[in-house]
Amino acid sequence: MKQSITLGKVTKFMGLGFLSTFKDLFTGKLDKDDFKIFLRKVIVPIASILLFIGIWHLGAKALYNIEADFRINKALEEQGQVAADEMAACIAAGEVSCQPNTLPSPGKVWASFQSLLKDHALISADKAAFIEKTAALNETRVAKGQDPIVYTGRPSFVDQIFRSLKTVFAGFFLALLIAVPLGIFIGLSPTLKSAFNWFIQIFKPVSPVVWYLLVFMIVKTLLIDSSEDSSFTISFISVGLCSMWATLVNTAMGVSSVDKDYINVAKVLKLGNFQKVFKVVLPSSLPLIFTGLKITLSVAWMVLIAIELLAQSPGLGLFVWEEFQNGANDSNAKIIVAMFVIGIIGFLLDRLMLSIQNWVSFEKTDAI
Repeated sequence: MKQSITLGKVTKFMGLGFLSTFKDLFTGKLDKDDFKIFLRKVIVPIASILLFIGIWHLGAKALYNIEADFRINKALEEQGQVAADEMAACIAAGEVSCQPNTLPSPGKVWASFQSLLKDHALISADKAAFIEKTAALNETRVAKGQDPIVYTGRPSFVDQIFRSLKTVFAGFFLALLIAVPLGIFIGLSPTLKSAFNWFIQIFKPVSPVVWYLLVFMIVKTLLIDSSEDSSFTISFISVGLCSMWATLVNTAMGVSSVDKDYINVAKVLKLGNFQKVFKVVLPSSLPLIFTGLKITLSVAWMVLIAIELLAQSPGLGLFVWEEFQNGANDSNAKIIVAMFVIGIIGFLLDRLMLSIQNWVSFEKTDAI
């Protein structure tokens, strides 16, 4: 019983309370009103997912047929009936050389996802074999003060996912370290608010491409004689600067709108500035601050793809661009796989922020 209660609290805390409802359905503990809620929150979304997949499949099939007919008719017009029959036979046989390169079906996307996982397993095995093979040599090199030999093979799709996550979290924490303290100062001081207002209004709408170029100008000079991975440094700084504005504005707004009675109580208790901020101002501002942080993390994840592409950082952005340029028969399917992975990770990041917000804040927020 205790374990069941704990599980229910955890799922509700993470915004996944429907999982407990799903459990109650099979144990007979679900009343009529809860069953209606279950239908609306679980069955309806599942039905809409199935409808989406069905429409996607039909749309992909229609686009496939349009391009196939175009190729056959083009062969007929340019080379005659024999060539058209050969093209039709080639397409029907599923040969890679003549397949229409259009929107992939759900089945093709699933097959590409499995292919990417198999590719990851092979690359991981090669990397492990390389590390084992060079272990003794690297020990000797390190003992002599030389750099070890590192694996330089291409990263797998899973490796690129982790690279993107590393970059986005580094950028997010940079945004947090800049935006929250600055937002507190601006919120507490009308003078600072006036001083920084023009800065915020001008730089907040700047495109991530421009932020990347600005950071590139600075970082490439600072690391001009360094062997460090500048693409990662440029990427996470660009992501942080581009995404910090929601947190900055919300923090300043939250701090400036703290109930004046709380401030007066702090004065009566003779709290110092430091104590006033951490015991009165921040707890009262947490809901708005976390709203800003959620937006910041979402923006950071969205702009990351474009920034990784520009910085040539081996993450999901570069993966999508390389597949687009590759133009192979399965490239479109791999791009759709990346799209779903990006969306699912974005959803999980949002739920992570919601869980942390409910943990540290007095005001609990339900998942949308």
